[in-house]
Amino acid sequence: MNENPMDEVRLSELLRELPPAPEAWVRAAQERPAIARAADQVLELAEADAQFRRELIADLEEALRAAGHEPDPRLVETLRRRLPEG
Repeated sequence: MNENPMDEVRLSELLRELPPAPEAWVRAAQERPAIARAADQVLELAEADAQFRRELIADLEEALRAAGHEPDPRLVETLRRRLPEG
């Protein structure tokens, strides 16, 4: 982008004209860090505990419940992407 300060002013004007983000997008963005932390915790446990890792790969939702985590669909999807194939 050009170093002209007028470009920043024009950009801010254009951004103000945009409609607000949908509430679901805002909520998802706010919840994303908590989902990432939970996934990190589960994966750390799976790395430290071979039995838990096997259970996680075999039945992700049940292993999450047994470990005290609610199998939130976003957490499940995050873990499915990050876990090795069983």
